[in-house]
Amino acid sequence: VIQGGMGVGISLSGLASAVANEGGVGVISCAGLGLLYPKEKGTYTEKCISGLKEEIRKSRMKTKGIIGVNVMVALSNYADMVRTAIDEKIDVIFSGAGLPLDLPSYLTTGSITKLVPIVSSSRAAKIICDKWQKNYNYLPDAIVVEGPKAGGHLGFKKEQLQDQNYALDVLIPEVVAIPVIAAGGISTGEDIAHFMELGASGVQMGSIFVTTLECDASETFKEVYIHSKSEDVLIIESPVGMPGRAIDGEFIHSVNNGLEKPRKCSCHCIKTCDYTKSPYCIIKALYNAAKGNMKKGYAFAGSNAFLADKISSVKEVMNTLEREFFLATHKLV
Repeated sequence: VIQGGMGVGISLSGLASAVANEGGVGVISCAGLGLLYPKEKGTYTEKCISGLKEEIRKSRMKTKGIIGVNVMVALSNYADMVRTAIDEKIDVIFSGAGLPLDLPSYLTTGSITKLVPIVSSSRAAKIICDKWQKNYNYLPDAIVVEGPKAGGHLGFKKEQLQDQNYALDVLIPEVVAIPVIAAGGISTGEDIAHFMELGASGVQMGSIFVTTLECDASETFKEVYIHSKSEDVLIIESPVGMPGRAIDGEFIHSVNNGLEKPRKCSCHCIKTCDYTKSPYCIIKALYNAAKGNMKKGYAFAGSNAFLADKISSVKEVMNTLEREFFLATHKLV
């Protein structure tokens, strides 16, 4: 089980180390770390670097398990975050929201970091494998294949989200030449068994870890998940230029009414963002939500996030998944 990287400030060292201590792969999100470390010296970019170093070091103090970072290609400081993670000897880098075509170029002599791109199609996986093999004589250590039921930004056109040709069940068997990690809408041990039966080597799960004691988000953020219903989980248009899946709320209504247009941009966090044309500042919206200010932000969530009904420990979640997986695999036998 790989815990999905969730930003801004949802999966940091607290959640990542708790998952790693239970035998999973804990993942720190690099998105918006400069906002989370405002007292550090320097520019937003420099604060992001300091923040990432601090989160990795905190996680190392709490666990001897496997820790990764999630670095979106779309981040303006993508290269800085990748270099910092490798310098800090992070175990694995997960990278999506764009094709990480140059990711191996950042490896240094003696690097121990594994590289795992996140894709939403077999075509994208092939492009990355071909480029990495040709330019760096390196193939991905694994590939996360994220289907249309995932939370946050989705690598699909809006009309593809309900098209069964793009379902995770179709995508996984197409990409199993390299160890594949299935992601998007996976919420039970039975789901894990299902995708491993299709050829996946593991799964990535995000939403299920939001409603844990160890999750780094505020209690208010977690309560949004717990009180949500299936009809509250909807597709929104993100300033990043991709559709996204989030839980409906006051801020989204305000955006739809044109009331959240940014007046300035203090961090230019996304390469493609032009704040003068953006309906709202996504990094501040996600930061506000993580801190519990839901009037000025919203919660990204997977398609099954509404199933959450209580706050549990990471240990309880992992034990439940293990029990469900055991029952499902014995049924398969």
